[in-house]
Amino acid sequence: MKRRDFIAALGGAAAIPLGARAQQPNIPVVGYLSGRSLASDRHLVDAFRQGLAEQGYVEGQTVAIEFRWADGQLDLLPGLAAELVRRQVAVIGAFAVDVQIRALNAAVSTVPTVFATGGDPVALGLGASFNRPGGNATGVTVITAALWPKRLELLRDLVAPTTAVALLVNPDNQTHKPAITELQQAARNIGQRVLVLQARGEGDFDTAFAKLVEERAGALVIADDAIFMNRREQLVALAARHAVPAIYGRREYPAAGGLMSYGASTLDQYRQTYVGRILRGAKPANLPFLQPTKFELVINLKAAKTLGLTVPNSMQLLADEVIE
Repeated sequence: MKRRDFIAALGGAAAIPLGARAQQPNIPVVGYLSGRSLASDRHLVDAFRQGLAEQGYVEGQTVAIEFRWADGQLDLLPGLAAELVRRQVAVIGAFAVDVQIRALNAAVSTVPTVFATGGDPVALGLGASFNRPGGNATGVTVITAALWPKRLELLRDLVAPTTAVALLVNPDNQTHKPAITELQQAARNIGQRVLVLQARGEGDFDTAFAKLVEERAGALVIADDAIFMNRREQLVALAARHAVPAIYGRREYPAAGGLMSYGASTLDQYRQTYVGRILRGAKPANLPFLQPTKFELVINLKAAKTLGLTVPNSMQLLADEVIE
């Protein structure tokens, strides 16, 4: 089996058998590029397919999808994107690619691309403005830096006051720089210190947590990142082992046993992509970058109990989901 076909099969990309494609020469092909893995994101792929179906594109009938997964090896993304370009896909949906987003310019210049990003798309060079990107890329953006004060507030509502809060970031992720600034300002306003921990991959996790213990940080905020998301079970386990209350940006973390999360609905982001509209002839240049309208708080009561924390009824009532 060729490498390309093998990767496609792993990602569920064999949406249409080769014979069926030959019988349907006009069926459009969508490229799905992700920094994470199918094992991590199967539910998000389902949401992506649902969004396409709502626009009249049913996989295997009226559209084919070619999947490319980096499995956390984000330096592979430009090469995977080039494969999709050579495959002559009609449009690329690019997810969890912030670390390599500028390296994807070659693919974007050739194929219309719909990004999901946690950063400012103008600052990242994806478009001239939010309302009129003007180029070959558009998408949905969650400017996560603005969410950090709320996450810090939620931690304070649940955890006894602590002089230091740790923030785990990937130094290669451009969207984390404003996150550091926002959290430091929010912490400064309430007399707390922010300990910035860095991890480029899972090999750095143990060192980061050792530093957290050494500095006696009483709580942890974990930034949104493809590598972190792909290894969320390991991060959740480390937080539990060191008995540190942690808040994350996506519900997948408390679903994996983490304490709580607050952030934009990931499923909504994957359902509301512009891919279907571009297949119908819309130009990315004229499609404003979308911003999320649904944010969700998820709390894991079992994790709270293990940490010796009592979640107030008022917080449980505010939560969009409480995991027993």
